[in-house]
Amino acid sequence: MSLNLSTDTHLYLLLSPPQDINAMNLMVIKKILAAECTPIVISLNQPSQVLVKSYAKEGITLDRFYVIDAVTHYSGGTCLPNAHIRYVNHPSDLTGLGIAIAEFLRQIPSPRKCIVFDSVSMLLIHIPSATASKFLHFVVNKLKISEVSGVFLCVENGLDPVILFQMSAFVDKIVNYEEQKNPSIPKQGF
Repeated sequence: MSLNLSTDTHLYLLLSPPQDINAMNLMVIKKILAAECTPIVISLNQPSQVLVKSYAKEGITLDRFYVIDAVTHYSGGTCLPNAHIRYVNHPSDLTGLGIAIAEFLRQIPSPRKCIVFDSVSMLLIHIPSATASKFLHFVVNKLKISEVSGVFLCVENGLDPVILFQMSAFVDKIVNYEEQKNPSIPKQGF
């Protein structure tokens, strides 16, 4: 499986069974780093300290990626200052998420960046579908204007059919993680 992170902007929606969402996240980060691109993880699924430990077990240190953490503060955890982590008060704080995305896109020196939205499904737990759709459309357009690739992870069957339809119009390709786990089968795109 290869991310096509050339100079063109590519946007993907990856669907996964619930039990594979964290494995899919890790696989995507590895692919982004292998493409010499800097990942910015928008984490609505796990606190940044859990994400950092998970990546560290795979040899991925925090100096190689950035995190927008919308879980730690909301869950009552401690928000430790770090130049690679921005904290947002709550997963429904769309203004805070938008500001953090814009700040990282401006601040990160790497010319090649990729946003990884770790769980579209989690966003829908915290805000109404119509609001989520508007926010995701904003993020997609921000990425296109900034010429930044994006990967949106989602639990399969975890999206409202209307959101899935709208997301399919926003992204370049929808990929099923189950189909990607067997590397012997040639795949296109992602």
